[in-house]
Amino acid sequence: MSAVAAPAVLPRPRTFVSGAARRRLRSVPAQAGPVARLEVGNPLQLTETMRTRLLAAVRALLSDPGLKDADDPVRLAAVVLMAKAKVAKDYRATITATDLGRWVGLKPSRIGHHVLPQLRDRGVVGSNETVSAAGRVTGLKCWVIPMYRAQHGGDRRHVLALSRVELVVLLALIEALFAPGWNHKDGRVTPAGMLADRTGRGAATDRLGLLLMVLSSNAKGWLQLCSGSVDGERGRPAATVARLLGCSPAGGAKVLSRLQEWNVLSVDRRETASGLNARSRVRLLPVAQAHGIAVREAHEATEAVFSDLAVTACGDLETMVEAVIPVVTGVQGAGEGLESDSADRADAAHLHASHASVVTPGGSLSLSGGFSGEGRGAEGPLPECACDREDQAVDGEDAAAVPGPRAAKVGPLRGEQPKESPADEPGGQLAARPGAGGQPQAVRGEKTQQQRRVDLPEDLGLRVALGPVSWLWQGLSGFQQAQVEAAAEAELGRLKGWMGQQDGAVRREAAARRLAARLAARLDETGGEARVDRPYGWLMGRGLVQRQACADRRCDDGARLDTGAACENCANVLHVRRAHRARIVAEVGQELPGLDDAARRQVVEERLQAQTAADAARFVRRREEARVRDAEREAARAAAQERAELERQAAAVAATVRQALACEDCGQTGAGGLCEACGCRRETETLTVRAVQLVAARTLDPAASAADVAALDVRVRTAIGRKVAAEWAEFLELSDPADLEDDQERADLAAALTAHSTVQQIADQAETSALTAFGRTDEADTEADRAYRTEQGRRWFQHNPTGEAAVAAATKAATTARNRVAQHLLALRLKQLREQAATGHRAAQAGAGSWMDRMPELAARALGRDATGAVIA
Repeated sequence: MSAVAAPAVLPRPRTFVSGAARRRLRSVPAQAGPVARLEVGNPLQLTETMRTRLLAAVRALLSDPGLKDADDPVRLAAVVLMAKAKVAKDYRATITATDLGRWVGLKPSRIGHHVLPQLRDRGVVGSNETVSAAGRVTGLKCWVIPMYRAQHGGDRRHVLALSRVELVVLLALIEALFAPGWNHKDGRVTPAGMLADRTGRGAATDRLGLLLMVLSSNAKGWLQLCSGSVDGERGRPAATVARLLGCSPAGGAKVLSRLQEWNVLSVDRRETASGLNARSRVRLLPVAQAHGIAVREAHEATEAVFSDLAVTACGDLETMVEAVIPVVTGVQGAGEGLESDSADRADAAHLHASHASVVTPGGSLSLSGGFSGEGRGAEGPLPECACDREDQAVDGEDAAAVPGPRAAKVGPLRGEQPKESPADEPGGQLAARPGAGGQPQAVRGEKTQQQRRVDLPEDLGLRVALGPVSWLWQGLSGFQQAQVEAAAEAELGRLKGWMGQQDGAVRREAAARRLAARLAARLDETGGEARVDRPYGWLMGRGLVQRQACADRRCDDGARLDTGAACENCANVLHVRRAHRARIVAEVGQELPGLDDAARRQVVEERLQAQTAADAARFVRRREEARVRDAEREAARAAAQERAELERQAAAVAATVRQALACEDCGQTGAGGLCEACGCRRETETLTVRAVQLVAARTLDPAASAADVAALDVRVRTAIGRKVAAEWAEFLELSDPADLEDDQERADLAAALTAHSTVQQIADQAETSALTAFGRTDEADTEADRAYRTEQGRRWFQHNPTGEAAVAAATKAATTARNRVAQHLLALRLKQLREQAATGHRAAQAGAGSWMDRMPELAARALGRDATGAVIA
């Protein structure tokens, strides 16, 4: 018996025949049609309970306060990290920035510089670095904080307290939708998801939207549409996706359009009584196919923003260069009927469809203005009131391709004399038609014209900023669109400087929203887009420009550009003006008490005008003074820069002169006063003196005489000389003698560097030994014991002063105190030795006497044989 037919065998109530219980089975009707065999473990075959549970968890995570106003890549990354959490690892997920970028559809740099910092700053994800045995960072160990709290909160009914099975199912579903795909070590292969190749801009939004729509659909793949009134120009599917993603209906329509291009969903439209295809349903094709429902995918998608109404309906404000016939997607399974509860509101569409049901039999619907008679062929009869030449082809040479809303302004009215068009002259120019790649093509007169675009610019910031005036954008020429785009880009750059966020992408997004709000407010003042006669002039002179209501540069129509709140300076100006008016009214009432209301009002207005003129004069005077101060500051800045340049040139000349000086010790030319080898020898001598002092501080008694110090100095220098000679001999054994014999300067430098390195090591060892010796003194022991008891007696260790934490902290404090005392004692001893050496040197100089007194003694001294031979030679 098959798995599908088994549930049809239902038990009947027991009946007793001759005292024996018998179970009767009723007959099973014949199966109508083929049996759909479901695949075991298919993540798209979710039960209603599991689907509801996962949808509630994902929506709870996305609605967390930490993800409020977050970008879709940040939200999708949080969902992916939640799905990849391991129960065995305390609900933590180990991942790298590269792998997370492949899941989200972005580059690793975007993940590392934007997504992960946003998740950490918002308190949604905590992370620790994972380090290999070699000390290199291999990845991140992340945990989603809202889910982590829900799992450890003790309430298993919490929507984010997912079980192990639910997390496995959610991860399998995400893998089926947009997993990057990889090969396992054991040879298994995880295939890439349906949207794995959808990367770049908008990829995270499409992936997150597909996940939410799959979780919001039923077993047949139909998306559960939202209820209530929706935007009639976008439709209920777009509104449903917008509510799932938390975006605008326009954004939801774009997501639907892109997903339809990727053949993961289809839209089924039905005609209503008004003649419009205003009833729509959305089917998730993978879900339907997973449940064995035969569907026919749609291989075409609309190029414009998705609209739920018919494409040719006049209420659709999203105009297209070329009208596209709606694609009929046969998503209805065998034996299924149309569901009545999935229809859009029919009354949301406009009543007049502008002949939407009429289709031109032999041509394209591009450049259509929606006039009567367009659906007829070139040979069909004209309507009774049609004007002359209306039956000509749209793409003929004499046809004027104009947008629909402005077609009435192109040609002359009936009965008027048509004027010669500049385009018909030899040097004229017709509208450029797009060639290959959308580039302008040459027309009459060997001239080109910039191609006009119907859609908004591709840049996301500009699309958001110019969204409220998309209809005006369609009425601009190619040159005007380029000028408006440049002006909007410049305004975005200026507004970006007023935003308070640190990240550049966040500031640009906030600036785009602020500019869109400005355009929407200016349209409301005008009365709507229909009241704008000259779109280019309105955009450049009124819509995009800032209007300061006060002296504050951040003010725009009484609102702050940086915060969006009301401008405090404007409120102050209004308060001051009201105070001035009240003061003037009180003064007039006291000075002229007998005036009637009209005369008093006239006097008040005259004084107010005088006050305003005086304020304007003061403002002009302050502006001139500010201009003078700016000029003075600019002159001072230029003078400072000139002085800095002169100083830099003087320093360069001094450095050149200094570099040309010979070495003071060996006389090498061009050594800058001291060559490298001689400088190294001087540093070696300084280190030798320090090593002698450190050894003396450690070994000699403080009361030792100068002779003892001198003897120790000889012994230490002798030991250092032997050590240096041994190191130099070892260096010669390892190097090539021919290299040193050919270059004497190189040999001297090598010897100096070897001696410096050896003496440096000896001095460091002597300092360590001295600190160790002074750390064993009574003073160090006393200070260490005092620090140990003090740290052990802290109030946070009073309950357990002998515990492991208390002993460790006390030991650390004692060691620090001992080292500090040792360093202090060593510094005192070195100071004492330096003072003794200075005193002995001064005494030696005083006892030596003058050269005139010492010359006879030195002349009578006998010379050695070596010195005598040198003199004779």
